[in-house]
Amino acid sequence: MGIWQLERDAERKAKINHIQAVQEMPLLDLNHDAIPPDLTDMEYRQVKVTGEYDFEHQVALRNQVWTQSWGDEPGYALLTPLILSDGRAVLVERGWIPNQFDHPASWPQLDEPGIVMVEGVMRLPMEKGEMGGGIPDPTLAPGESQLDFWNFINLTRLQQQVPYPILNVYIQQAPGLNQDSLPYRWISQPVLEPGAHIGFALMWFFYAGLLLFGYPVWLKKQKIKPIH
Repeated sequence: MGIWQLERDAERKAKINHIQAVQEMPLLDLNHDAIPPDLTDMEYRQVKVTGEYDFEHQVALRNQVWTQSWGDEPGYALLTPLILSDGRAVLVERGWIPNQFDHPASWPQLDEPGIVMVEGVMRLPMEKGEMGGGIPDPTLAPGESQLDFWNFINLTRLQQQVPYPILNVYIQQAPGLNQDSLPYRWISQPVLEPGAHIGFALMWFFYAGLLLFGYPVWLKKQKIKPIH
């Protein structure tokens, strides 16, 4: 267990170093720069893109909260495909909306029509919770063409309900200047702390040493009989 914790510590530090290196890379322009073949290796890289939103195929992510002065307010994250000039699209997390937007018919008031420029960071999709849990999104029922509300940003599944190819990462849009209008935007910050793996490793090595050296001493004492 101690060796496993040391391996976890090395993996964690390597991941932190990778994220920091990606964050220091120059901003990637998806319209003009050469798009790397594997964007999944560039999570948290700054990115910008210009295109036109496809509101017909936008969806919402459940169980999102916005921290107010009085506490956390539940709601959704609004996700909209942005069509690029080459016919491909990238999904943009446009921000948080409150629970009253619980039907797609209420979303058009949040539309941003025409050509828009989006800046933010690239994020990886999720097919399940970080610990492997969560309720999976249902498959489309007979006669359904689109699932409007999702538990996870599963781009493989989302690709099945849009008529154009989408990139295998999505963009979390930066707040920008207009921070007082819905959708409220934020940028998730990665955790760059190494954690307590070294401490756990030392604990397991201590227990191992106690068992290796202390147990024989205890057995020896058990064999010594007191003289009356």
